[in-house]
Parts: sequence; structure tokens; C-alpha cells
Amino acid sequence: MRHGISILPDAPWREAGPRWRAVEELGFAHAWVYDHLVWGGLPDSAWFPAVPTLAAAAGVTSTIGLGTFVTSPNYRHPYVFARDVLALDDLSGGRLLCGLGTGGDLDSEVLGDSHTVKERVDRFHEYVPLLDRLLREDHVDHDGEWYAVRDARTLPGPVRDRVPFVVAANGPRSLRLAARFGQGWVTTGVRGAETLDQWWEGVTGLVERFDGLEGTGGHDRYLLLDASPRFSLESAGLYEEMTGRAAELGFTDTITHWPRAESPYAGSLATLEAVASGVVAAAHAK
Repeated sequence: MRHGISILPDAPWREAGPRWRAVEELGFAHAWVYDHLVWGGLPDSAWFPAVPTLAAAAGVTSTIGLGTFVTSPNYRHPYVFARDVLALDDLSGGRLLCGLGTGGDLDSEVLGDSHTVKERVDRFHEYVPLLDRLLREDHVDHDGEWYAVRDARTLPGPVRDRVPFVVAANGPRSLRLAARFGQGWVTTGVRGAETLDQWWEGVTGLVERFDGLEGTGGHDRYLLLDASPRFSLESAGLYEEMTGRAAELGFTDTITHWPRAESPYAGSLATLEAVASGVVAAAHAK
């Protein structure tokens, strides 16, 4: 099991930079940043963009994976984002994890869009294959329902053979997309669970669906622990219990959040450090 942390981009770099360094120093495998214009969980907070945040994080870390959690088509054209991916992969020395998702309502509405959920899913299903082509080919032409590129140049290409896609998927169509184009799958479980047991029941159902798809045997599998009704870092014991249960379901990776002074993800650095010295250190020792 690998362990990761998402750091909300609500603090200036003088505060955020030490957190990114600490994630690596504490032994976590990867660190993530939300990719939104505005996040519904902190709509009145300062909010810094994902791409420059990851560029800065690449400069203060050297080993951990760095990921978008998650980039959506709501405000990123796949060709423009492909250029960002190439730059971030270069700056990080091949450590970028490209988290991709359909996108929610708020970012779309801020820019004046009014797409239905079905339309956003349709757009996502054009976005991911085109982004995949743009990161593997040069002189790309595409004329689709949502996007067009004409002789799109993509040099210099990534610093490795493939930038891994970690595709967020809970519904049947997006699960199939993750199986086909993702090197990893990430899930938040089923919405509306009021208890941990209900949430785990939903997660188990999604794992069974994903297992039933062709070609998923080699995928990394990420679980966002804090999509449950409980913050996983409210205690070291709860974190150990949740990551153990995730491992039993076949997840290779879990993601929690850097604890904040207040909701959301209110918690203590002492708990984070206890988890790092216990569960995370044990994972390294195996």
C-alpha cells in the first residue's frame, strides 16, 4: 500500500511550500492538489491554481509523485493542458500523476456553461482519448463534437514513455474509460453514505464493477479516504483501520488530506506525524 496526501491550495506558498516538503520527508508516496477555479468546500477562501502550484512543488521535492486531483474539461482544452503536462513532467523529472475527472457544476457555472451531467460525461469521453493522443503523438488532427486541433505539435514529448493517467470514475461509462485509458483508477465511493459501513459497501460495489471490466488487472487503484463520512486523520487508529480495509479490497494507494485548523479536514499535525511514523513507515519497511 502506498499513501498519499492532498494539500488544498488555499494558502500562500510561504505556508504551502513547507507542507509539500514535509509530505516527502514524512515518507508519503505522492501528493496532490485540487484543480478547480473555485472549490465548493471553501467558496470564500483564497484559492491558488494547480499547475503553478505543482511546478513550485516540483522544485521543493525530489522523489514523491505529484498529481492533479483532478483536472477536468470544465476549463482546460486538452491541447493546452497537454502542454502543461509536458512542462510539469519535465520540471518534476517524470514524477507527474495526471488525475482526470468529469468535473462538477461550480467551475462550469463560473464560466457561464450549463452542461448537463450527461453532456459533461460525453465531453470527458472525448477529452481523455484526445489528451492521450497528444501526449503520445505529434502532428495531431482531431475534429470532434467538443474539441478540434489542427496539426497540433507536441514536442518535446514527455520525459518518459507515458505520463500515467489516474482516471476518477464511479459511474459505469467512466469506469470503462478508466479501464481503457487509465494506468490508475481513483474513486470517491458512492455519494450519500451516512455511515462508514454504508460508504464501504458502496466502495466494495465499485471495486466489483471495475474488476469485471477487461484489462484492469494491472491498474493502480486509488481510494480517497476522506470522501467517507469521517476524516481519516481524525485519529491514527481510524487511518490504520481505513487503509487496512482499502488494502483488503485491492487498492494499491490511498489518499487523505493535509489536516487543517478548521473544517473541512480539521485535524492535527500530531496525528499526521503519528500516522507517518507508524502506518506509512511500516509500508516502506515491507
